[in-house]
Amino acid sequence: MRSSNPVFSRRGFTRSDGGYAGFNAQQQAQAGGNPYAQAPAGQAPADQYATNPYATQTPAPPRGGVMTMDDVISRTAMTLGTVVVGAVLAWVVLPVSTTSYGLAIGAGLVAFVLYLIQAFKRKPVPALILGYAAFEGIFLGVISKIYNEAWAGAPFQAVLGTMAVSAATLIAYKQRWIRVTARYARIGMTIAIAFVLVMMVNLLVVVFGGADGGGLRSFGPLGFAVGVLAILIGCFFLTLNFKTIEDGITYGAPREESWLAAFGLTVTLVWIYMEMLRLVAILQGND
Repeated sequence: MRSSNPVFSRRGFTRSDGGYAGFNAQQQAQAGGNPYAQAPAGQAPADQYATNPYATQTPAPPRGGVMTMDDVISRTAMTLGTVVVGAVLAWVVLPVSTTSYGLAIGAGLVAFVLYLIQAFKRKPVPALILGYAAFEGIFLGVISKIYNEAWAGAPFQAVLGTMAVSAATLIAYKQRWIRVTARYARIGMTIAIAFVLVMMVNLLVVVFGGADGGGLRSFGPLGFAVGVLAILIGCFFLTLNFKTIEDGITYGAPREESWLAAFGLTVTLVWIYMEMLRLVAILQGND
């Protein structure tokens, strides 16, 4: 089964006999249950569906050039740091105006294009990932400032909310209250795709004047409910990020995969932050 996170779609999840979702490298060459180990010469790769990463698989033996948690943390700090720097610069330099809003939309589109290019590449390209982070930061900086003008303090509260939600999701994952199984990923992906499609239809209806106040994304009770659902979907993607990182470290993913881990976490955190910003605005508007 492919990963529900498009960032890791080329390193997708596969279902094992034990029912768990395991990390599956693009170049499958499993030996002893490790997707990153090289099979002996002349020997066919092991069946990727015949192992359980929580029971029978053996972690990769120590070797150089493999992904570590330090790699993931440092790469994530770089990508998130780039987002923050871009956001701060945009906040300080660009005034709240129609021109700035247009620049934000342009930066957001560039970030989306860079995201798509990286998502469909076989290997991570740090320049693309950092470029995405920079343009995404500009977009977030302008949008956050616009929200702050209308709802004072909303960006700061959204940052705190994003940190709280992310920490709670990590705790739930580490305590195994959430288990990333193939069934879990399949159901979550179905909900996520349905959500995106409905939001696209809603956007078209709003653009062509078929709905007032943003339709499903209005600043009212319905918009609040949709926002909560969007944050839950973001949490779902976070659990896939955590599972991918955990399996990549356990089974010896190449060090370059840490860039993809950072990329996936950044994309997901940006999603959660944007939805949290809307929720804070809705709550302040109802005070």
